[in-house]
Amino acid sequence: MAIKVHEFLQVRIVSAHRTPEMMYSYALSALGCGIHVIIAGAGGAAYLPGMVAALTPLPVIGVPVRASALDGMDSLLSTVQMPRGIPVATVAIKNATNAGLLAVRLLGISDMKLQARVA
Repeated sequence: MAIKVHEFLQVRIVSAHRTPEMMYSYALSALGCGIHVIIAGAGGAAYLPGMVAALTPLPVIGVPVRASALDGMDSLLSTVQMPRGIPVATVAIKNATNAGLLAVRLLGISDMKLQARVA
């Protein structure tokens, strides 16, 4: 599936904990750079999806990652428990495939050609 829509893909690696300035700058500038959906994967405390969602009006899809003895449950709970006003769509633990498919479906709402390519 990614091969069919890869021209729409942009990858940036940022961390809410290790590179907070880069994460902040990326989230604030994403809309102006033509980005339409952000997929944010994080493990453990998994702050990245929520922090990005707090800084951008774009849809954010969170991917909980297995990163501790809790087998990803800590990441899942951190990603789904966002405060009111900070929406993060969350997929299953370690399921970036569904995050990508959801992003393509969101983009397909206003792009019938893309929608047809994914169907």
